[in-house]
Amino acid sequence: MANEQLKSMAVKAIDSKDRELFEIGQYLHHNPELMFEEVKAHDLLTNYLEKQGFQVDRGHVLPTAFRAVFSAGKGPKICVICEYDALPEIGHACGHNLIAEAGIATAVGIKAAMESSQSDLGQVVVYGTPAEEGGGGKITMIQKGCFDDIDLAMMVHPCTYDAGYANVIAIIMLTVTYEGKNAHASAYPWEGINALDAAVQAYVNISTLRQQCKPTWRIHGIISNGGTKPNIIPDKCVLQYQIRAPNDNEIKELKEKCINCFQSAATATGCTVDITFHHFAGDYYVPLLNNLQMVEIYEKYAKSLGVTFASLEEQKKYPTASTDMGNVSRAVPSIQPYYTIGSRGVNHTPEFNQASGSEYGHRQTIIAAKSMAMTCLDVMTDPDLLTKIKSEFHSSCN
Repeated sequence: MANEQLKSMAVKAIDSKDRELFEIGQYLHHNPELMFEEVKAHDLLTNYLEKQGFQVDRGHVLPTAFRAVFSAGKGPKICVICEYDALPEIGHACGHNLIAEAGIATAVGIKAAMESSQSDLGQVVVYGTPAEEGGGGKITMIQKGCFDDIDLAMMVHPCTYDAGYANVIAIIMLTVTYEGKNAHASAYPWEGINALDAAVQAYVNISTLRQQCKPTWRIHGIISNGGTKPNIIPDKCVLQYQIRAPNDNEIKELKEKCINCFQSAATATGCTVDITFHHFAGDYYVPLLNNLQMVEIYEKYAKSLGVTFASLEEQKKYPTASTDMGNVSRAVPSIQPYYTIGSRGVNHTPEFNQASGSEYGHRQTIIAAKSMAMTCLDVMTDPDLLTKIKSEFHSSCN
């Protein structure tokens, strides 16, 4: 069967499951679960994939992760990724319910095309990856060898714009704890060592640093523990920070500058300071290496379905974010295109949560899934294309 017929078969299969896919997105939206607690999502997605004829390994590596496979002879192993964790208080305000829906839809479409072909097309592997929102589930899965046999990987992500190129930068998360000494704030203030003063000074130091930061650097944080009562000089205060930069060298440079800000605040106030960096299987979220050949193919099919894109140079100027999909892109050729769901608010807002549960959001998700499915089928039917994709990947890694 010709490649065009395979792609048509995939698109028809996705359309035939439209309402089922919508219900998947809706169920996840109405039942948001935090990182590493995605039990309902895990069960829903694995049960559905099993009913569709996939071989499913539940609790793969992590309790709420999974691997589902459909094979059609020898050939490449193409990985489609689902995310499904939510955010505290604002639910699916990053649209991970739609990421899961898109991954399932893509897999169903590819499977239908594989079943209609007499050729060896390889395998489609669906990974359920928990805890993107600060837990680094994919990093653990990489460390455990989940991507060792994968030829390429892809997922899509809801956003406020359409882009085949994902402007994903590195992120390091840390906790800064200052310890001082309690005292009565009115009667004996000179007996105290004020940990809140240290925290405030550190916050000001970071704000001052921003004037000399590069435009592509980001630093953001909160004081998560600022004391107990106004008349007690705080003996302990805690800050939570995230620092981001576009490449490995710059994130290390920015990290050292931030450490100086935190340590100097301790020196100025007489407090002690503990700076704890939160790693995931010994790593942090790294920048995403967009495979430009895969980006180009994805955009070609999305355009055929009515999506418009800015130039690659313009897309590289779009707002930045961070994800453990960046770490996957260091293991295998990868893309994570963005697509709009018509939200009046940006990601991580109540408005975006509302949009991720809308009919329009579903419709855009189906377009993204069809684009992924057709991209995958191009690779599965063209060994030379896969060779070129891998060649670009190895060049990028070097």
